[in-house]
Amino acid sequence: MPAVSLPDGSRREFDQPVTIMDVAKDIGTGLAKAAVAGKVNGALVDVRHEIDDDAEVAIVTDRDPEGVEIIRHSTAHLMAQAVKELFPDAQVTIGPTIENGFYYDFAYDRGFTPEDLEKIEKRMKELAKQDLPVERSTMDRDEAVEYFRNMGEEYKAEIIESIPQGETISLYRQGDFIDLCRGPHIPSTGKLKAFKLTSVAGAYWRGDSDNEMLQRIYGTAWPNKQQLEEHLHRLKEAERRDHRKIGAELDLFSIQDEAGGGLVFWHPKGARIRREIENFWYEMHEKAGYDFVVSPHIANLELWHTSGHAEFYADSMYEPMQDEHQAFQLKPMNCPFHVLMYKDRLHSYRDLPIRWGEMGTVYRREMSGALHGLMRVRGFTQDDAHIFCREDQIEDEVMGVIDLTLETLRTFGFEDFDVNLSTRPDDAVGSDEIWDHATRALRGAIEKKGLEYTLDEGGGAFYGPKIDIKIHDAIGRQWQCSTIQLDFNLPERFDMEYVAEDNERRRPIMIHRALLGSVERFFGVLIEHYAGHFPTWLAPVQASVLTITERQDDYARDVARRLREQGFRIEPDLRNEKIGFKIREHTLKRVPYLLVLGDREMEEGKVAVRTRDGEDLGTMSLDELSERLGKEVASRGTGT
Repeated sequence: MPAVSLPDGSRREFDQPVTIMDVAKDIGTGLAKAAVAGKVNGALVDVRHEIDDDAEVAIVTDRDPEGVEIIRHSTAHLMAQAVKELFPDAQVTIGPTIENGFYYDFAYDRGFTPEDLEKIEKRMKELAKQDLPVERSTMDRDEAVEYFRNMGEEYKAEIIESIPQGETISLYRQGDFIDLCRGPHIPSTGKLKAFKLTSVAGAYWRGDSDNEMLQRIYGTAWPNKQQLEEHLHRLKEAERRDHRKIGAELDLFSIQDEAGGGLVFWHPKGARIRREIENFWYEMHEKAGYDFVVSPHIANLELWHTSGHAEFYADSMYEPMQDEHQAFQLKPMNCPFHVLMYKDRLHSYRDLPIRWGEMGTVYRREMSGALHGLMRVRGFTQDDAHIFCREDQIEDEVMGVIDLTLETLRTFGFEDFDVNLSTRPDDAVGSDEIWDHATRALRGAIEKKGLEYTLDEGGGAFYGPKIDIKIHDAIGRQWQCSTIQLDFNLPERFDMEYVAEDNERRRPIMIHRALLGSVERFFGVLIEHYAGHFPTWLAPVQASVLTITERQDDYARDVARRLREQGFRIEPDLRNEKIGFKIREHTLKRVPYLLVLGDREMEEGKVAVRTRDGEDLGTMSLDELSERLGKEVASRGTGT
């Protein structure tokens, strides 16, 4: 008879086979009521799963991450049930969980409208209140194909046909609805109390553009209504901060469909911000001992065969172009170019480390449906750098990169970070000894910096372990920007060498690293983090000069000229509009300082200063204003 070991170290014995729910009830009625699933020897199972042998058991509730995932997956099934009841001709396909929610793809000729989503959500709530049992069953693979085909569910039948013969198929039923699924699921629909359908979009069957277009309904689900409301508030705030909307409002950039999509056109104000980002990047890297290089945008295709990109990265590369019987390739990466420059002459151990940085524009082939403003584009500029060093220098170099990364991100206003250390995958190249040494060096660098980190076992690239640093924005979202990646592969492929102290030839270690990730994506993150209210040092216009009447026009031009000569970004507004209108308009443009000029200010040679937040700073001389602006810009503060 089974003996159950629980996470707290206690042990319970039973005189007959028991289910997960039986174990939960034996522990307490409150836990049984909260149970959504269980774990048996680490494997997730339904609460009705029977235990007939000794096992380690844990009860999963909606407080556990796995419990929340199960709630979201079960809500996807609830949505599919509601769709089938309301729209019997719709065919169900697949419905996985995603971050903060779920989706389900349907084959339905006319598509779904926002009004349809309201009806579906209403029916979902009715089905949840019915507290329908969710029950698992199994079926032979061929029998399951026939079953779903007879139901008119051709997509489900196709999915099952791709499963090897002889496999047993797992099905879940709630009411009259039955679906193919591995599970586990909640015990009954009454567990689903907080969900919302959010949008509908098109999606190709199995992600292949050669296949038919399906209707994808997105939704979100949470353990309780408070968490749902908090999430919906975050979604609303994220929509308000959408970089595409703000970018258009502030005239920062555009994506021109006539150019093919996924290519960024930087307008003057956006280009000003970009220039400030890049100037700061260069300044920081010079202080950290980097030199700068510039590489071409194309290269002979053979280079990409040598690097391995032509084989392993082909799906993300554009087709080669022919010239004088040679094939040339747009670069998806800068790395091979830096390697070639390293190989241009023989290096000594005394030369190492070599640190080279480049703001290098690369090109990646992206499906049009995957493009998203600045966040996913076809041409972008990586804030790329490579360090060539000896094995004994890895830890110190990585610590230097971590320092540089955190100082850079903090200057841009990010203070909360998540750090991941990814280790050797199954398909790794390089010896165990090198991998162990490199991983210890990365771990040592993180720990010496006093950073908490999560270990991602097997999550490294095939050519080396890596550190990923994720930032949290103003509304708590995570963004992957910074990566520090060790590489044993390219030095081997390109036969890179240096002369060691004993005059032997040895391979350098190559460190790939990007602090911002790409200028485009980081710029989009900055827009959303600040909701367009850039700190003064980044703002495209740092102060607007606003006249009350045309009598102040000449004085306004002189004020703007004098401030520009001191390096500030100033725009005068001499339009024949009421001052209240001008103040509102430039406040909406998120200009940090508004300089109001009337007759009194003109006579006194001063300016009346307001902030975009509505604070009245009184009148100042130009010298006082210049001192204030100068200190704020020089400090790169994240205020005003």
